[in-house]
Amino acid sequence: MKLRDIPVASSLIVLAAVGTMIWLGFWQLDRLKQKEALLAHYAAAQKDDTLAAFPQGEDAITDLLYRRSAFDCRKVDGIRSVAGESSNGTSGWAHIATCTLPDGGSGQVALGWSQDPQAPAYVGGRVSGIIAPGGRIVADPPLAGLAALARPDPANIPNNHLAYAWQWFIFAATALVIYTLALRRRLLAK
Repeated sequence: MKLRDIPVASSLIVLAAVGTMIWLGFWQLDRLKQKEALLAHYAAAQKDDTLAAFPQGEDAITDLLYRRSAFDCRKVDGIRSVAGESSNGTSGWAHIATCTLPDGGSGQVALGWSQDPQAPAYVGGRVSGIIAPGGRIVADPPLAGLAALARPDPANIPNNHLAYAWQWFIFAATALVIYTLALRRRLLAK
């Protein structure tokens, strides 16, 4: 076996791919730390009973998720029904109203749960509850004669970054083993 028998281009491509996979594994470990910090922030927000101003804009929503908030629904612009779960875990329908706020902005409120997909009668008023992903308030107490929806819970947010990191490291090791075996076979054939 001579050094000149080793294919340079193939070796560089494999080493670059392995390096990229290892980098992706460490990137996922960094994302794990970020996600754990975010989940800790959300868990603390869940325990904070002070009323937060209703958020306007994506950054404000992310910072205030799982906090209690309220707004005045001056006008109901529409109600839609989507699949939802009640506070006791029963599947059914969540009824979400889009409201015009006093400042002219828009806000959404998940009014509550029912087994009937027909939208309930709701004309607006004071809304209070938990800020859920998507920026809507999950009404607590429920409105329009509906049952309570399941409370938004940060524990339902997936945190798979450690598994993804291991996956990338295993891919890198597998690529090295396969390339080493292929290279060995090639060199022994000569």
